[in-house]
Amino acid sequence: MKVIGYIRVSTDKQDGEKQEHLLFQHAQRHKLQIDRFISVEMSSRKSTRERRIDELLAYLNAGDVLLVAELSRLGRNMFEVIDIINQLGENGVEVVFVRQPELSTTGAHRKLLLAIYSYFAETEREFISLRTRQGLAAARAKGKNLGRPKGSRDKYRVLDPYRTTIREHLRMRVPLRRIWQIVNPQLAKPISYNAYRYFVRQDPELLALWEAHRG
Repeated sequence: MKVIGYIRVSTDKQDGEKQEHLLFQHAQRHKLQIDRFISVEMSSRKSTRERRIDELLAYLNAGDVLLVAELSRLGRNMFEVIDIINQLGENGVEVVFVRQPELSTTGAHRKLLLAIYSYFAETEREFISLRTRQGLAAARAKGKNLGRPKGSRDKYRVLDPYRTTIREHLRMRVPLRRIWQIVNPQLAKPISYNAYRYFVRQDPELLALWEAHRG
């Protein structure tokens, strides 16, 4: 059994030290030996690879324990937290949120916990949808043209077949740069991140979704 401590801070080094101390205290109380710390000093807006979540998922196996200070350190939003916890749970990994033990995935209440997470995630999805509709309505009220740019309807764009995928990822608050990393390998000829930004900015619905979760 491996015990891993995951620490994430944006810029405050002292906060990282506090998290490490907190995880050490928990390990001592429960007679656990922390084998390794995975520490990241960057924003939650970064990709799962940059936040070393992918590394966690690949490194932990059945019977291992992941120690995290609190829920907000593991994922940027409820969608991502559910996905990470589900993946870890399917691999038989126990997740312990030290400051929020009631949210840990130990015991029989795990399924209830995930059901509650799912409820809040769905509520968040509806809230994003509402903000998108409000953003579109506000744009119409200002007289903005919400259709495609003139002359673009019959012009094929390389990202057109992936518009639905991009839209759904934006609804889940996946950062645009991460969507670029997901979709780009599927293209016959990869394009730049700026091309993705331009594609989104030219599409009123995608732009409203992007601005909603950026705000």
